[in-house]
Amino acid sequence: MKILVACLVVLAVFGIQSRGYKVFNIISQSSNGGNVQETVSIDNEKNVAIVNIHAGSCSSTTIFDYKHGYIASRVLSRRACFILKMNHKDIPALDTLQRYIYEKQALKNMYSNKYIWVKYNPLETLVTDMDWFLFGSPIENLCKHIPLYKGEVVEKQTERTGAGTCAKVGLLGILGISICAGIHI
Repeated sequence: MKILVACLVVLAVFGIQSRGYKVFNIISQSSNGGNVQETVSIDNEKNVAIVNIHAGSCSSTTIFDYKHGYIASRVLSRRACFILKMNHKDIPALDTLQRYIYEKQALKNMYSNKYIWVKYNPLETLVTDMDWFLFGSPIENLCKHIPLYKGEVVEKQTERTGAGTCAKVGLLGILGISICAGIHI
């Protein structure tokens, strides 16, 4: 009887831990014919989703911190971090995001028209004096020793936005985020 109780306790502990943290690995085709690998880690206990896009010079890491209400993206080729206040009408809840990722993984070719355009001005939006407590430790760990820029959502993209000045981050095919420099958005 003691062995049965011990087995149930072990199963319960591992079952609870597996529900709190999930990892999804998605491999898809890029527009130039290569492969793009996305690794999405969802921590329900910390209320955080971390998206790593492995695509050569276009690689990035994006953190959706629902607890603190911020999104931070580190674009590896630019050696910069971009932070954005989370708008819950544009960003799906963590459980909805998890469902979208599961569906994309199962269906292999899910497409969503959810796209957010974010602009920043490199001369005006550099954050030099920041309170890391406000952003939370996941974002602090991502952005602490590199330049941090504050972005703002733009309602729609106009023709004057050049593709060369934008970096694509977020979840490809589910929730795309383009971070664009300059004031011509």
